[in-house]
Amino acid sequence: MKEINAKRLTYLYEAVSLGSIRAAADKLDVAPSAISRQITQLEEEMACLLIERHRKGVRPTEAGQLLLRYYREATSNEEACLSELQALRGLKSGHISLAIGEGFIGDIMSKALPQFQAAYPDLTLSVHMGGSNDLIRRIEEDEAHIGVLFHPPHHQKLRSHEISSHPLCLIVPPEHPLISLNRPIQLEEIMPYSIALQETEFGVRQLISVAEFKHRIKFTPSMTVNSFSLLKEFVRSNMGVTILPDFVVRRELEDKLVVSLPIADPILTSGEVHIVTRLGRQLTEAPLALLKHLQLWMRDFHS
Repeated sequence: MKEINAKRLTYLYEAVSLGSIRAAADKLDVAPSAISRQITQLEEEMACLLIERHRKGVRPTEAGQLLLRYYREATSNEEACLSELQALRGLKSGHISLAIGEGFIGDIMSKALPQFQAAYPDLTLSVHMGGSNDLIRRIEEDEAHIGVLFHPPHHQKLRSHEISSHPLCLIVPPEHPLISLNRPIQLEEIMPYSIALQETEFGVRQLISVAEFKHRIKFTPSMTVNSFSLLKEFVRSNMGVTILPDFVVRRELEDKLVVSLPIADPILTSGEVHIVTRLGRQLTEAPLALLKHLQLWMRDFHS
């Protein structure tokens, strides 16, 4: 068996990561036929089938997954070596990829990242925002160094470096009838009211689904969205209620535009924020500096 061709392996990685030969070709600015030809040659050199082509694109075979795992580890090791060389002359360069849920944007962009950038002005960052499922995939496949997620499911490839408790609450407009109860709200008491919820790929909605299953109820959202901003506007416009951790509506609570009511449910009160990396990944100097900074930020964020 020949040595693994790095260029062909990169083409394979991009095709699988993006889901299709054409998407990889667009990203790498080459013809789709060139991508396909390089992957075919890699298959011939490895003497095994690496991808399966289907109507919606491509997916890796077991052999393909093995090669992709090698590629990610090799890329990570190269990054670690370059970082150690940089460390010898001080933390003067480096790039960090951060994956976060939308609910953290306000606090991270107003506090955590400005402080970090002031301390390390020569480092660059890319920030990707998305749902929990997408963020977990990015961490798992080394597309992001660090993730900040709300209540991620137990995942054997994730390592949580910092965890803080943030229960889900019922967010209602001022003067909503449930405020007058002056006690934690039962989940069933929310049912008669118009409610907006996130799509199922988000950690908040996944936790709500677990509570629904336990109580044998099912919310029928008046509106389903993929944005915390839309949920906040739904409540502010007096269209109904939603369920969120308080930190997402911190500014609205301070401005008395919405009211947060505790929910009497052990599942919804178990919400957690996690700072995660891929288990086994050795962070280089720049991402490690950000990780330590975010851990300190989260302790303050929790309080």
